[in-house]
Amino acid sequence: MRDGRGRSPSPKRLGEVLGEIRGEVMPQTPLAAVQTVWDRVVGERIAAVTEVSAEREGTVTVECSSASWAQELELMGPRIVVRLGDEIGDLAPSRLRFVAAR
Repeated sequence: MRDGRGRSPSPKRLGEVLGEIRGEVMPQTPLAAVQTVWDRVVGERIAAVTEVSAEREGTVTVECSSASWAQELELMGPRIVVRLGDEIGDLAPSRLRFVAAR
């Protein structure tokens, strides 16, 4: 589209365009919302050993690479829930459940 003087608008950054598209096509579910922000909320180290896998009745299940990671993250769960709430608002889970991957 051109403006009133016949000029094209300034190009947008690719990340900005992809963010807009993702927001339009991504399912608006708690699971999808958590999966989208998980790496940013928990950091690289924890994200590398976890996978957000399911949601049911406000509880999101996170599979961990080991039982010791699951146990450690269970203790951190309430803090992570608060951070998720800051990021995704009403779509944030009320609880996280950490399990060892099978």
